[in-house]
Amino acid sequence: MMTILQAILLGVLQGATEFLPVSSSGHLVLVPWLFGWSSNPSLAFDVIVHWATALAVIAYFWRDWVTLLRAGLRAVPALVHALSPKTRRPNDRDLWDTPETRLLALLVLATVPAAVAGALFEDFFERMFARPAAAAAFLLVTAAILALSEWLGRRQRDMRSLTWKDALFVGIAQALAIFPGLSRSGATISAGMARGLRRGEAARFSFLLSTPIIIGAGVFSLLDLSEAGALASQAGVLIAGFLAAAVVGLLVIHLLLRFVQRRPLYVFAVYCAAMGLAALIVALVRGG
Repeated sequence: MMTILQAILLGVLQGATEFLPVSSSGHLVLVPWLFGWSSNPSLAFDVIVHWATALAVIAYFWRDWVTLLRAGLRAVPALVHALSPKTRRPNDRDLWDTPETRLLALLVLATVPAAVAGALFEDFFERMFARPAAAAAFLLVTAAILALSEWLGRRQRDMRSLTWKDALFVGIAQALAIFPGLSRSGATISAGMARGLRRGEAARFSFLLSTPIIIGAGVFSLLDLSEAGALASQAGVLIAGFLAAAVVGLLVIHLLLRFVQRRPLYVFAVYCAAMGLAALIVALVRGG
């Protein structure tokens, strides 16, 4: 069983790397393996720290989500009326064709690829999480993606110009990031930049997009918690991990949004490359 100190360390790692473009899944696979910990994080711990990061992103963007959801609730009856000549009203289009409803629709569309991939290929991805060398290799892929997005991205557009093709492109990038070591935020921010979004706008869309997928993954994982054993015996570890992940996650969102407004992503690319290479070398030495 993990110690409180290990739980805090992994909570900090989850809170930071869930939003930094350096792969939380890769770090949660590699860190216990690199340090030779006798026990890996339990299912209950994995679920609780993911809920902590979900809480962090909801807390940071709650105003955005309230605005988007209100617009969505107003849009549904307006759209129904607009589609029927008998009930159509003059202001229906003003309610369902707004920047907020378009953004909400694009976020829903971009969420679909990851949801489908997670549901169809759950067993495959679980096997990948048992292979530290694979996580290390995908960290190198993350490094390449971050560097290429900075080098090739035009970075001229804002979120108001997003189309369904842009959203689907970012959504596919998020689906691929289920692989351990392939950063979700790194993949989605890079995909947004590849479609011409400014770095800060791409990061904001990435964070908004992370909300439903993190919550969805947490809900899905809750269904398996019956296999986690007695939760009371893990209470101290779970609370420590949850608090560490939530506080650090909230802080990292704020700092990263400020950072990407002025600085390129090369520093994260260098870090991912160094971490990935170091882990691969250890894997070769250990033969694992």
